[in-house]
Amino acid sequence: MSTPRESPIRISEIFGPTIQGEGLLIGVPTVFVRTGGCDYRCSWCDTLHAVDSQYREDWVPMSVDAIWQEVTRLSGSRPLTISLSGGNPAIQPLGPLIEKGHREGYRFALETQGSLAKDWFGALDYLVLSPKPPSSGMQTDWTDFDNCLAAAGDKPQMALKVVVFDDVDYRYAREASARYPALPVYLQPGNHTPPPPDDDAAVVDMDGIMDRMLWLVEKVSEDRWFDVRVLPQLHVLLWGNKRGV
Repeated sequence: MSTPRESPIRISEIFGPTIQGEGLLIGVPTVFVRTGGCDYRCSWCDTLHAVDSQYREDWVPMSVDAIWQEVTRLSGSRPLTISLSGGNPAIQPLGPLIEKGHREGYRFALETQGSLAKDWFGALDYLVLSPKPPSSGMQTDWTDFDNCLAAAGDKPQMALKVVVFDDVDYRYAREASARYPALPVYLQPGNHTPPPPDDDAAVVDMDGIMDRMLWLVEKVSEDRWFDVRVLPQLHVLLWGNKRGV
């Protein structure tokens, strides 16, 4: 009997080691495997190079072995956390990559908006579910979100992360937290500035981000919402909107 052919994975970029800049694993040394393609088009997306179809020619179909060769080169074959990101990495057939990495002692984290459930979610070490608030222009299908939770089961450590720009987003985050009280919640002030064509010129509205950060801290304190964490995008504070960091 022939062995089923492995499906290629569309890769936008592989980079690191650097630190995870947000959410559950902020500050943790990480290699990023960023896939290409997304089923959302958020108005403030800061990774359009991994989302929009105009960049499809830049996404390289890679085998698990080819991806793994690059990961081990970057990490010096020393196991660490691999972040599977995008776009929406749930689009890609990542199960075999996770299986291979686990055999060599690596850990896997994935962040997704919760729109596509995959059976290999249960093989992850960390799963960050980041439903998109009203400012994104997207609508959350909570049935799809529930399917993602069911696919993950009780294996990965999970968290809920919501980007917040304004009061409407904040109310959305409160409602999402109430819907899933078992999930730890991370709030992140939004970054309005899109990445420019020239990565070297990447700039950020730092004053706006810090104003929203302070506003969020004050909001959760005033509301006595004490089982939440408010964190910035650390990588944005350090490197702006540059790719590959």
